[in-house]
Amino acid sequence: MADVKLNDEEGRVAALHRYHILDTREEEAFENITQLVQSILRVPISAVSLVDRDRQWFKSRQGIDARETSRDVAFCNYTIRQREPMIVSNANEDARFQNNPLVTGMPHIASYAGVPLETPDGYQIGSLCAIDTVPREFDAQQIDILRKLGKLVVEQMELRQIAERDHLTGALTRRAFLTEMDKEITRFQRYERPATLLMLDVDHFKAINDGYGHPAGDRVLTTVSKYFLGTVRTTDCFGRLGGEEFGVLLPDTDGEAAIAAANRFREELALLEIGDDPIIRVTASFGIAPLSTDVGICEQWLAEADIALYRAKRSGRNRCCLAEMKSAKRSQLA
Repeated sequence: MADVKLNDEEGRVAALHRYHILDTREEEAFENITQLVQSILRVPISAVSLVDRDRQWFKSRQGIDARETSRDVAFCNYTIRQREPMIVSNANEDARFQNNPLVTGMPHIASYAGVPLETPDGYQIGSLCAIDTVPREFDAQQIDILRKLGKLVVEQMELRQIAERDHLTGALTRRAFLTEMDKEITRFQRYERPATLLMLDVDHFKAINDGYGHPAGDRVLTTVSKYFLGTVRTTDCFGRLGGEEFGVLLPDTDGEAAIAAANRFREELALLEIGDDPIIRVTASFGIAPLSTDVGICEQWLAEADIALYRAKRSGRNRCCLAEMKSAKRSQLA
């Protein structure tokens, strides 16, 4: 029978994107695996390669500088088309690869061993590969080790996905939210696509905990989160940054549109009835920071929104303030 999922490209790409891992930072768990491959198989190059629609992107790599290549030159593009490991003992004598620029030029791939990274639902989203710059054979024991380490890569991706959600509210964790911010910064730098960060804080939250108890405070946080998770667009991200502080990431949204969205969120939050004995109502303050050329890293972007949020709280709470960017005049909107 035909292996349907090997030929379901849309399903495969969707499976990859569900991990929210493309264009994220290096992580120790994946670095350890590629370092093990490099050491145990005695190769100069090893990588966790994830194959997107038109590119291969390296979540971890040893021995190469490039973070990604086009998909059409990727050895791993062949690996994901089969269930078994792909072995190339001499790329210079293989008709598929002998004219490949990664063979004829840097990093001068001469031999390759790759195992597909298969998700629990059967899609192959990339590979764990070992690469040498001289022709060589890979023995059965080395391939078995590579296969086991490939399974460990997928397990780490699964664990990473589980750890993305805050256990109380269901919002993205701070770490996962910052990862999404990194992606938007990359998109902005490459394609000049706008994005805006909203940071919000539940007003007088300590008084709620002190007056009604921590269970009531938890109900406030879960209700606020439920509202945002049910309101924001599928392309938006909502995360818990700490305590009663949350973030909303709005891709493809400029400052003007973000201000309108923030004020709508603020007004609708004030109408929520939380609990029933007694009914609790809350308000929130918002800091709004459009992405600009002034921002190079997500921590800087977060700081801009945080300063605007502080201004909103200092100037009376239950309002929205726009961040001051070096390239734009500071303004405030109630």
